[in-house]
Amino acid sequence: MSNSSPLELDRFLPYRLSILSNLVSSAIAERYSARFGISIPEWRVMAVLAMTPDLSAAQVAERTAMDKVAVSRAVSSLLAKNRLARKMAPGDRRRSMLQLSAEGARIYAEVAPLALALEGSLIDVLDERDRTALDRILNTLLERARTLGECLKTL
Repeated sequence: MSNSSPLELDRFLPYRLSILSNLVSSAIAERYSARFGISIPEWRVMAVLAMTPDLSAAQVAERTAMDKVAVSRAVSSLLAKNRLARKMAPGDRRRSMLQLSAEGARIYAEVAPLALALEGSLIDVLDERDRTALDRILNTLLERARTLGECLKTL
């Protein structure tokens, strides 16, 4: 048995980030799920496509780091509810591109301010210096996680 210290979940960064993400996502979801009938994965797909339309489902999965199956289910549901539109990519009839429909854009326009307000309530306990540091740290950790993820794929 190794002499390394035990894993303390309450101090384990991935666990803490997961808890934070789940708490914030759930708080936002409480506001939009009952009203619009959309799930957290559906909201994430909508939010990505609002900022970057004409992505494939695989590109949405890559940008969100969500499981491809979860993205596929969210996309199918959003298409069925007429919240997304799909068109074929020019020059590649095998690849479809997704974008918000008029209904999806209307819902996004209502939910985005709620999400931003919750974010504001969350980070208003930080002063400007801490917010800048947090942004820098998160960007650094995201880049490192992407690098580690790519390294693990080659093993």
